[in-house]
Amino acid sequence: MIPVALDPSRLRIAVAGGGPASARRLAELRAAGAEPLPIPPEPAFLPPLDLLWIADLPPDRAAPLVAAAHAQHTLVNVEDQLALCDFRNVALLRRGDLLIAVSTNGQSPGLAAAVRDRIAALIGPEWAARTAALGARRRAWRAAGRTLPELARLTSALLARSGWLA
Repeated sequence: MIPVALDPSRLRIAVAGGGPASARRLAELRAAGAEPLPIPPEPAFLPPLDLLWIADLPPDRAAPLVAAAHAQHTLVNVEDQLALCDFRNVALLRRGDLLIAVSTNGQSPGLAAAVRDRIAALIGPEWAARTAALGARRRAWRAAGRTLPELARLTSALLARSGWLA
């Protein structure tokens, strides 16, 4: 697996299905800033997409959607059907712009959620403001012409002084 953070404003995203899992996925994507297109379980056609989540469909109904998506080079995730997936979902912890993702490569979503919850006990809501403050400092350092190695040293020093990770 290759972990990446995608900007949903630059992507064409859809969710296919018609039950509670697809509704949950739509809500999660909207919370992440995406504007996903809902696709019925058996669409007449599949619009051009970058990413497609399929949920609430058995493999025999999901497979034609996967084939149609792949024909237009769309990456697909089919809920709890690893053999049909190009990518896996992760257990997410959001603290403003701080995003922590935990994955078991689809082996145990429950374990990923439990690890995420343990991390959430250590990284509380205050990290949203901390992340914003560090981002502002980094932008100022960049505007002053600091190099990437200098940015790393300045960030480490600021974190050490703050005691946030002590």
